Amino acid sequence: MDTQVFIPFRPNPPQHHARGVDHRNMADPKEKFFRYFQAEITSIQAQIDDLVTMSAIGGERQDCIDTVLAGISRLSNEVMDAGDYIPAYDQRTYAQAMKALTDKLNETTAKFAPKSRFQFKSKPSKPASRPEVQVDPRVRTSFSSVGSKHAPVPDAAKRDAEESAALSAKHYNEELEHQSGVRRPSFSNAKNIVIYDHSGLHIMLPSTASRATSSGSLTNLERCVVDMTAPSSAGTPFAGLALKNIKQSLIIAGHVAGPVHMTGLHNSIVVVAARQVRIHECKDVDVYLHCASHPIIEDCSGMRFAPLPELYASKLEIKGENQWDQVDDFKWLKSEPSPNWSILPEEKRIPEDVWKNSVCGGPTLSTDDILRRVGVLGERGS
Repeated sequence: MDTQVFIPFRPNPPQHHARGVDHRNMADPKEKFFRYFQAEITSIQAQIDDLVTMSAIGGERQDCIDTVLAGISRLSNEVMDAGDYIPAYDQRTYAQAMKALTDKLNETTAKFAPKSRFQFKSKPSKPASRPEVQVDPRVRTSFSSVGSKHAPVPDAAKRDAEESAALSAKHYNEELEHQSGVRRPSFSNAKNIVIYDHSGLHIMLPSTASRATSSGSLTNLERCVVDMTAPSSAGTPFAGLALKNIKQSLIIAGHVAGPVHMTGLHNSIVVVAARQVRIHECKDVDVYLHCASHPIIEDCSGMRFAPLPELYASKLEIKGENQWDQVDDFKWLKSEPSPNWSILPEEKRIPEDVWKNSVCGGPTLSTDDILRRVGVLGERGS
């Protein structure tokens, strides 16, 4: 059974109303930081849980470990920065929760460590309580200033990933450059979808890619159209998805059972249904969304949100409550609404006929034609 991180207190509980939490009651920085911290802890814990489903081939597992390490380090610094308005006792409690999270990462990554040919004998004066593991020197006792320390995190998955990378049967990402027209990589021999470093491509994943939905990663794309609807429908959603450094593109991400992380997106459109959405350092991005929790933005501007288009809601058979418009901006502590996001007006949303007849492409529509039809290279893309 997975270890759950427990935060043993809740300062200043918010008032609840018929339509959820009243954001006007969130002006108290202690309460807002608590909710931010709780969401971060939950997100990082979900990433750790996803490690066991990830392949070491291509470095996917190590990328996730690096993301977790960065998240723990950043959250540690934010706890320290919040010391001006958080009491010392609460700071210690936050640190204890983070230590529990780090212990969980230690335990998970230790499972991936290859068995060593050599064994070191323990000194007689010390009890043999735990075997020693190789540790990641990047992790330091960064929580000591807020009342606790955590053990270093082993770097076993990096060696595992490097050794396994050569076993990949096909380099699907590299093959995209050698194809023409609409690219349809099968990913039939892969366990995850990894697409990166492309410009001007139209990529539509076929249903055969449903075998590779343990996780997805799209990185360093510009003026691209990527449609991942087919493999993530029919009961095979992605376990998690990361979108990073994407410009002037349309990303139809399909269905994600776990968290979606968007970082460094600019002048783009994203269509996705997910359990949780975290958006960092993005600018001028329209998000057509079905989300089971409050979407969270940080260090963003010009974000606009709309519900999932009917075409994709039907294809993905999405059910349950949609909180697409309950956005939390964790870098906006004032009582008035955040200026960094808004609801996309209905008259400015992409019409259903464009989703049906243009986005799927055709012999007469180039990638740039599609991007112009949806407005990426028009109003917001210029």
